[in-house]
Amino acid sequence: MFINFSILSEHLDRYLIGLGGTLAASLISLVASFILGAIIAVFRITPVKPLQWLGTIYVEFIRNIPLMLIAFFTLVGLPLVIGTVLIPFVAGLTALTVYTSAFIAEVIRAGIQAIPKGQMEAARSSGLTYTQAMWHVILPQAVKLVIPPLGNQFLNLVKNSSIFTVLSATDIMYQADLINSDTFDTFSTYIFAAMFYLVLTIPLSFGIRYLELKYQGVKGVEA
Repeated sequence: MFINFSILSEHLDRYLIGLGGTLAASLISLVASFILGAIIAVFRITPVKPLQWLGTIYVEFIRNIPLMLIAFFTLVGLPLVIGTVLIPFVAGLTALTVYTSAFIAEVIRAGIQAIPKGQMEAARSSGLTYTQAMWHVILPQAVKLVIPPLGNQFLNLVKNSSIFTVLSATDIMYQADLINSDTFDTFSTYIFAAMFYLVLTIPLSFGIRYLELKYQGVKGVEA
C-alpha cells in the first residue's frame, strides 16, 4: 500500500477549505471555552452555594456525556428550545465550546486552589471586591500554573473539531469524506487529512511548551 500524492495535488483546494474551517472553529471555540470554563471554575469555588451547585452540575453533567450526543442535541434539540434553527457550523461551535469548557473549568479550578489563600485575603484587604480580586489577582496566577494541562485541552479541542463532519459542517474531516467519496482511495485521503491536523497541532504544541518553559523560568527566578 502506498500514498497517492496526486490526491493532495488534485484536491488541495478542498483540503485548504477544510483547514480553514477547522482553524476558524478551533480559534473561536478555544476563546469561548476558555472564558466559559473560567466562569464555571469560579462558580465551583465561590462561597455562594447556588453558584457552586450550578458549576458542579454543569461540569459533572457535561464531562460524562459523549461529545457526539452534545453535538446532536445542539443541532436537533436546541432549536426546539430556542425556536431557531442553527446552521451546522454554529451547532458545532456550540457543542465543542460547551464540551471543552467543562474540562477547562476543572483545570482552572485546580490552579485556583493551588494559589495560597493569603493572596485573596490580601487582595480583598486592599479594597478589591471578590470578583475584582479573582479576575486581576487569582486567575492570572492560576492560569500560569496550569499551562500544561490547559494546553492539552486546547490540543484536544482541535482534534475534537472533527465532530463537525457528522454535522455536515466544513472542516478537514468533512472535506476528506467528500474527497474519499470521489477517489475511493481511503488510505491516501485520510493520511493527508491527518497531515493537515498536524499542521495545526504541532505549532500549538510548541507554543504551549514555550509558555510552560517561560513561566517555569519566572517562578524559578522568583523563588
